[in-house]
Amino acid sequence: MYTGIVAGAFPLVELTQKPGLSQLVVELNEALVAGLTIGASVGLNGACMTVTAIDGVKVHFDAMQETLSLTTLGQLREGDLLNVERSANQGAEIGGHLISGHVDGTAELIALETPENNCTMTFQLPPELVKYVFKKGFIGLHGCSLTVADFDRERRRFSVCLIPETLRVTNLSDLQLGDRVNIEVDRQTQVIVDTVERVLAEREVH
Repeated sequence: MYTGIVAGAFPLVELTQKPGLSQLVVELNEALVAGLTIGASVGLNGACMTVTAIDGVKVHFDAMQETLSLTTLGQLREGDLLNVERSANQGAEIGGHLISGHVDGTAELIALETPENNCTMTFQLPPELVKYVFKKGFIGLHGCSLTVADFDRERRRFSVCLIPETLRVTNLSDLQLGDRVNIEVDRQTQVIVDTVERVLAEREVH
């Protein structure tokens, strides 16, 4: 599990692509590598990844075909910055909201407004995720815990407002129109919606 508070954006320094597999090497810093072990879970752009090797501050990961197909990790190039978060320790402060690291899909950036000291991004949602998004609800974008500022259910569009600190620490500041981000809907909301739908469907049957 993760808190949605990204530690920083770090470069992909090596990328090896094989059939159905990409091997990623991300250069972290000493603070993030401290105590990190092979087999540990690390969030990369919101996707939960397993550490396969550690070489100083360079950390290795394997991304399987399912991950490459479902997330933006399949479009990475060397030099790209990845949002990184170590998995949460028991008792850790939850500054954002709980994120599982299981990406639900991707959303396209379709509008960007940047008045002074403000940044509002609007994204297009996949149809299957619309029922899990609500105004003032939580959503994870590239591993960042954010609040849905506005939501147009008919057009499947939602907006988030980013403070300067979020733009400074994460790779969201690099997004351009047409770029896609990994999204994870709020799990609590998903469970409630799915449960209500199932109960109502069972009532109709009986």
